[in-house]
Amino acid sequence: MLAKLLVLPFGSVWKLKTLCIKSKNRFLKKAFIKLYEIYQYENSSSVAWNSDFEGQPCFPHGIKSIFVSGGAKVGSGCVIFQQVTIGSNLLPDSRGLGAPVIGRNCYIGAGAKIVGNVRIGDNVRIGANAVVFRDVPDNSVVVSGSSEIIQKSSAPDNRFYSYSDRWVYWENARWCPVTDESVLARLENI
Repeated sequence: MLAKLLVLPFGSVWKLKTLCIKSKNRFLKKAFIKLYEIYQYENSSSVAWNSDFEGQPCFPHGIKSIFVSGGAKVGSGCVIFQQVTIGSNLLPDSRGLGAPVIGRNCYIGAGAKIVGNVRIGDNVRIGANAVVFRDVPDNSVVVSGSSEIIQKSSAPDNRFYSYSDRWVYWENARWCPVTDESVLARLENI
């Protein structure tokens, strides 16, 4: 609760994260980082202030229990569910030394782990609890178990859909109404 109050003047934790990166004043930068760390601690998460996000991602269940290491890069339009790890491999003798680079419009299911110097293409869907430790091409689906990669002929729709009084999806850091009749028809049959 305290963390929410501390972040309130900045508008969102994402805006505070941006200030951690862009602030030129050394004292203010340290203060912003400390506030950001308190917020992370209270939410049992660790999205490093120096992780590189192309845009604000969608966290359908909030930022709780999400880990993103410094050095990781995440493209715009990504959906990241709870208990996801996007982690660096810091073992100097490992072939996977480094941090993940995740493309645009990726959908990362609950509990998925993406570790080391791997490249995840655009429009990739990573299933719940999948462990990814090798590169994944564009328009692919990774399923748990054997972490089998299934390449698709076209980009899957990786937008996050939700319903309260109408169907909406997350795009460009905001909720947009679903207007595509074919998508609405499929969603209505759930």
